[in-house]
Amino acid sequence: MTTFRISEAAALLGVSADTVRRWVDGGRLTASRDEHGHRLVPGAELAGFVRSQSWQGEPDGHRPASSARNRMRGIVTDVIRDGVMAQVEIQAGPFRVVSLMSREAADELGLEVGVVAEAVVKSTSVVVERP
Repeated sequence: MTTFRISEAAALLGVSADTVRRWVDGGRLTASRDEHGHRLVPGAELAGFVRSQSWQGEPDGHRPASSARNRMRGIVTDVIRDGVMAQVEIQAGPFRVVSLMSREAADELGLEVGVVAEAVVKSTSVVVERP
């Protein structure tokens, strides 16, 4: 069974190790200790925890009607506009997401550096690799 140390779990979730320790201490996440006293989080437990926390949605908890399931909330870090197109970069946790869209769409959405935005990805081809 795959297990993760607190620091590894934190890196995967894009939070601090202290946050993961608080979740374990608060009973939100299960961990055991190895022979050296280090906390280990079972991979299946971590996956279940992430799945249960994954939908932040609207403040009222309502999920917009959409077939796209890959949503990454983050902060806009760069917007480059030209006459017709815009390139928008979002930092969503440890992930950098780049979108090319019409300038009109970027303007209508009010996309500027520092604004919170959600990248919604719909794809028929996703490559999955193991490090």
